[in-house]
Amino acid sequence: MTNAATPQNMMSATSSALGAMEPRTARGSIKNLPVNLFAAVMGLSGLSMGWRFAHTAFGVDRMVSDATGLFATLVFIVLAVGYAAKLLRHPAAVRAEFNHPIAGNFFGTIAIALLLQSAVLGDYNSALGQALWVIGTIVTLLLSMVVVSRLLGGSGNPAHAVPAWIIPGVAALDIVVTGHHMPMAWAGEVLLLSVAVGSVLALVMFTMIVTRLIQHEPLAPAMTPSLMILVAPFEVGFTAYTNLTGEVDRFAALLFYFGLFLFVVLAPKVFRRSVPFGAGWWAISFPLAAMVNAALKYASVHPTLPLKLLAGGLLMALTAALFVLTVRTLRILFNGRLLAS
Repeated sequence: MTNAATPQNMMSATSSALGAMEPRTARGSIKNLPVNLFAAVMGLSGLSMGWRFAHTAFGVDRMVSDATGLFATLVFIVLAVGYAAKLLRHPAAVRAEFNHPIAGNFFGTIAIALLLQSAVLGDYNSALGQALWVIGTIVTLLLSMVVVSRLLGGSGNPAHAVPAWIIPGVAALDIVVTGHHMPMAWAGEVLLLSVAVGSVLALVMFTMIVTRLIQHEPLAPAMTPSLMILVAPFEVGFTAYTNLTGEVDRFAALLFYFGLFLFVVLAPKVFRRSVPFGAGWWAISFPLAAMVNAALKYASVHPTLPLKLLAGGLLMALTAALFVLTVRTLRILFNGRLLAS
């Protein structure tokens, strides 16, 4: 990361990298497949896990969970094949995306997608789930090392500190979210390592990002949905912490409620007609899914009517939001805008 680019140029490049969409007539190319689309797998997998938890804790029919999980797996396969084709045919484009000071962090969505798919598919085939979790864990920890190494290289531009920086830290916490039941003898130590890495990275990145949002220019409109990523460390942290300790205590409650508070603050800034639709809108999906799963778990431990209504309402809202995102994404895929140059 260098200071050579001006904030204006940086925002322009970032908007392109995050899939900002303007009407275009150019033919689509796999070269322009944005890595941040893997956030769709994260959100859909998280939604499937939410409906599964609702089935286990509250007796809701499991059909929605199974259907959503199957769709999430299909999306993951399609994106994995597509991005592999991009890597083979346009390796320079992939390198540029990976080395981008902002878009590069979205490679963490691939790692998180693997981890969440391990939880979705592991319910049907434990060996497959364990294999995906091990692969996802290795990829996540390696990516975390790369991110920290880049930051410690110096010459960073404060304007680059945007919510996407949190993704590698959240990915490390997701190792615990999806792997607390792993039977391997060494899994417990990996979970402790992951909590250590994820919690400290998330805390440091959150502080840097909030400082940037306060002291520098606002995010470009196409990046506005990524503000919702700020909710993720607290809600994912809630699930990781409760999985690790085995209980929902006061500290867990503080994490859950602060994440909920951030959602209420950020929602009016994100859900506005002036924010253009593009692949970057999928950045809202996993933070909201994490909040829904945290709310369901909290309501199962504290089964008061308001908390049950909150958890149920959030689950329905997430389902509707991801349905809309899916339809709109398919629309810009088929009209050529998604992969336009």
